[in-house]
Amino acid sequence: MYLLGGSLSDTGNLISETIGSTLPFGKQPYSHGRSSNGLLITDNFAYEAGINPIPDPYKDLNLYYNKGVNFAVAGSTALPTEVLATKYMISSPVTNSSLDVQLDWMSDYFNSATCLKDNGCTDRYNKAIFFVGEIGGSDYQYAILQGKLTMDQLTDMVPDVVAAVINATRGVLNLGARRVVIPGIFPIGCLPIYKTLFQSNVSTNYDENQCLNEFNDLAKNHNKQLQEGINGLMQEKPNAVLVYGDYYQAYKHLHRIATLNDFDTERACCGIGGDYNFNVTTMCGHGGVNNFMGRNRYISWDGINLTRIGNKIMANWLIRNRTTASMPILKACN
Repeated sequence: MYLLGGSLSDTGNLISETIGSTLPFGKQPYSHGRSSNGLLITDNFAYEAGINPIPDPYKDLNLYYNKGVNFAVAGSTALPTEVLATKYMISSPVTNSSLDVQLDWMSDYFNSATCLKDNGCTDRYNKAIFFVGEIGGSDYQYAILQGKLTMDQLTDMVPDVVAAVINATRGVLNLGARRVVIPGIFPIGCLPIYKTLFQSNVSTNYDENQCLNEFNDLAKNHNKQLQEGINGLMQEKPNAVLVYGDYYQAYKHLHRIATLNDFDTERACCGIGGDYNFNVTTMCGHGGVNNFMGRNRYISWDGINLTRIGNKIMANWLIRNRTTASMPILKACN
């Protein structure tokens, strides 16, 4: 398994870039370097596919490459940081390791002496499953947090973000990948970060799950254009297996299951203040922030990412549900 993406996939690359910083990483087993209190969605995919150990982060000095490599970086953007800065006047405050940088790392790795020895990597990646994403959510998040774009301008930004994901997928295929999963983004209007920042007394701003309609519409637009891009790429690369990972519907499934089982669907597990236990100036990882890491009754870890149990429920749905795309995700491994 080889992964590009952001915080939903990163298992240690960002922590290697920002040693000593306050980051929302859990302290439970399997959570070090992850934006959660346990295994991520992609970790669950790996175990289900029989990939053990889970692929190491690219920047880990003690790499065990036999089962793949994880190039994902939490907080990374689909668009290059210089494009965000020059075209949209948006900074990337967490990392400069955007999707194009991660693709360069992948190319360097596949062309390295370690990988070329005995043709080992060629044999492996011809059989491997690749992930390009989830990524793109941070592009919108930074634009929203920095107050640089109206909702109409955010909508106009979507084609550029989607094109970056599709171009990276094309790049992965050109490196020799044959099976690629390209996930969409969450219904971001359900996340504590946005529900805190845009809390409203206007009932029509919310859907039946108390998620913000405007932001969910942005996510739907992104995912629709992403699926259209994947369909076009399938025509361009007919021998490749490309699977859309429907993280949007998987999150909706998670919300239903959580509600039925009396989980807390509103508040962040690791956070502080307000109706949603979230404060953008004092986020998970800062001193004094509540960290209910021993409780399994939350689906949001830090107001942006999911808890261990949330990741597991979403992964199980994506693995087994046949409506996510033309096949369940792990069917792409066959």
